[in-house]
Amino acid sequence: MAQRLPIVLFALVMAVLPFVPGIPPFWIVLLDNIGLAALVAMGLVILTGVGGLTSFGQAAFCGFGAYTTAILTTSYGLSPWLSLPAALVVSGIAAVVLGLMTVRLSGHYLPLGTIAWGISLFYLFSKLELTGRNDGISSIPPLAIGTFEMRNPNTIYFAIWLAVVVAALITVNLLDSRMGRAIRALRRGHIAAESFGVQTAQAKLLVFIYAAVLAGLSGWLYAHFQRAVNPTPFGPQAGIEYLFVAVLGGAGYVWGAVLGAGIVTVLKEILQSYLPLLFKNETQFEIVVFGVLLVALLQLAPNGLWPRLLALLPLTPRGQQPQPAAALPAREIDTASTGPLLTIDKARKQFGGVLAVNDVSFEVGRREIVALIGPNGAGKSTTFNLVTGVLTTTSGRVSILGQDTTDTPPQQVVRLGVARTFQHVKLVPDMTVLENVAIGAHLRGHAGAIASMLRLDRADEAKLLAEAARQIARVGLTDQMHQLAGSLSLGQQRIVEIARALCADPVLLLLDEPAAGLRHKEKQQLAELLRQLRDGGMSVLLVEHDMGFVMNLAQRIVVLDFGTKIAEGTPETIRTNPDVIRAYLGGTA
Repeated sequence: MAQRLPIVLFALVMAVLPFVPGIPPFWIVLLDNIGLAALVAMGLVILTGVGGLTSFGQAAFCGFGAYTTAILTTSYGLSPWLSLPAALVVSGIAAVVLGLMTVRLSGHYLPLGTIAWGISLFYLFSKLELTGRNDGISSIPPLAIGTFEMRNPNTIYFAIWLAVVVAALITVNLLDSRMGRAIRALRRGHIAAESFGVQTAQAKLLVFIYAAVLAGLSGWLYAHFQRAVNPTPFGPQAGIEYLFVAVLGGAGYVWGAVLGAGIVTVLKEILQSYLPLLFKNETQFEIVVFGVLLVALLQLAPNGLWPRLLALLPLTPRGQQPQPAAALPAREIDTASTGPLLTIDKARKQFGGVLAVNDVSFEVGRREIVALIGPNGAGKSTTFNLVTGVLTTTSGRVSILGQDTTDTPPQQVVRLGVARTFQHVKLVPDMTVLENVAIGAHLRGHAGAIASMLRLDRADEAKLLAEAARQIARVGLTDQMHQLAGSLSLGQQRIVEIARALCADPVLLLLDEPAAGLRHKEKQQLAELLRQLRDGGMSVLLVEHDMGFVMNLAQRIVVLDFGTKIAEGTPETIRTNPDVIRAYLGGTA
């Protein structure tokens, strides 16, 4: 509720503003334009600021929305309100087609791809007879409710800002959900998210479509605000400007979209009004000054102005308290079976001429703690990646619970009951500990994006957060539950990763250097936790360099050197093995 209170207050302020005595009519026009830009920027908040996908082509989706309603209302006499769903559907379908090609790209290829189709669509709008070529389409009917027609800026103002408020509410709901956490995890890379069941390709396409639909809504409103459309407002320059709006306001913040839209729209208007008077000519100096000011603002506030504004307010943010909820169904552990839980049979992984894992074979039994040790570069983390499906094997076989999982994707491996941590911590630093841990329970929830937007996911969400809180308490980090994960020490972040893995309710837990960064007492507590997990029916495979920790905890140890298994046995056997001493433990044999 605390997250939605600002939306309610903002809606009340915007509803009263046009009735303030003496407010200039031109201000209302500016506010209309700010609202239209804010809708597009809000989509970019989800797409770019949260999802990490940079797009310079959002103006084209505005064009789809605007031209759809223009054609349907002028050529076919359809009511503007009936053209709204059509405008959103057309924008969404265009996003699916373009998204399937675009979201597969990464690095600089992604923004270049959006620029390419943005230019192509602008050219298409200006050449098609259906869209009126460069002249566009005019005489678009106004929005109307009964006999009341929204023919001027003061009347359509309410439709525009109602759309902004509803979009803000839906966006906040989406981010505060199971799907929202999956989207937020995309920005830090796909490996961790996929290891807990997130379908990253689908999540990327979802945010791409969502941003396009908001842009289409803005285009629909623009068409009935201006009562005419032409290709100019939907070109590449407009797409770049929308991205500036989102980044300037704060690309990761919903209200940053509104703030950025306000600053850019007002700044443009001031420069266009006064710079020609100052320079006494018609040269468009406002474009140059506008660019310089934007670069300066981004230098001063690289994360946007909204977080800087929040820092000035005397607010003490409080994390969301998990609500009492029924426990999630636990995975049934077959205690009667005696077969191995994990079998690795002659697994090999080769990167070009480098042999990282060389025909390695070993097993992990039920209720067993097995350690995988060896010097740096021995292939331990690569073996973890082969087990969890992050990497595909060159040859060999991996099976879990008797099922062949060789080259099975991570999303399917975790469904079988395998969860992991990482050698290099993979948390989302600007999410709280509770939110990070809840990502581990992604597959144990069921609510989708639509249910999240409409706030119909509360029962499902309460169970996920309650489970996350339980696992946080289990690893002893209750006091840090509402801190940002990036503010914790490295040792605490590794413990958070363990809690996240436990949220997946695994039967096999893979821990990559879990004791790194922990103090002696914390290592003892971790060892005790792992013993409790084993006694409860879980198996553990861990990579660790602290030999004291390993020797006192593991029941069996597998030793790798240059990707090859050189020994396997009990701690007592490994401690005295001459090959192990020579390769790893040190000393002479």
